[in-house]
Amino acid sequence: MLITFEGIDGSGKSTQIDLLRDKLSKRGYRVEVFREPGGTDISELIRGMLLNPELEINPVTELLLFSAARSQLIAEKVTPLLNEDAIVILDRFYDSTTAYQGYGRESLPLVQIQQINEIASHSITPDITFYLKISLEESAKRTSHMEKDRMEKSSNSFYERVVLGFEEMAKTEKRIKTIDSRFSPIEIHRKILQELKAFLPL
Repeated sequence: MLITFEGIDGSGKSTQIDLLRDKLSKRGYRVEVFREPGGTDISELIRGMLLNPELEINPVTELLLFSAARSQLIAEKVTPLLNEDAIVILDRFYDSTTAYQGYGRESLPLVQIQQINEIASHSITPDITFYLKISLEESAKRTSHMEKDRMEKSSNSFYERVVLGFEEMAKTEKRIKTIDSRFSPIEIHRKILQELKAFLPL
């Protein structure tokens, strides 16, 4: 089973992924977690380039680098694990590419980005995606103490388009479950488990 988490920075993805991994592991499931971009030696090298605030990267190049990192992760880690009936949890997947490089950067038409996403994901689709919804104002509060990487230094208008992208996808993709990140971490965790009961005995 493939579970993905999406949302802008500060939405609580890392916290919820940790809570879910612990819960599923205690129930006896084999659970593996990876971040995007990253998870393999090649993907982590690409991550370093993408997040380096000293680099200027063309929007199309950025899109292709994210996709290359994803392809390697899927081929090297995710597909073998899914074939072994493990539960794989990803901190971001191709919905982030659509939101950030499609809506945010406006790098290519969405139809072309969807084609690239399918290629880079080796045609794998998440069983369920949790979109943790948070306002830009709340995101700024939660991340104010953190040093910003190249992506995080993007403009406010960029992030407004990113949020719009997530909202649009959540309306059209049944696998995407929107959860209000203003709730407490424990309440959000409960909501996630409730959604997962349709897939797993918990």
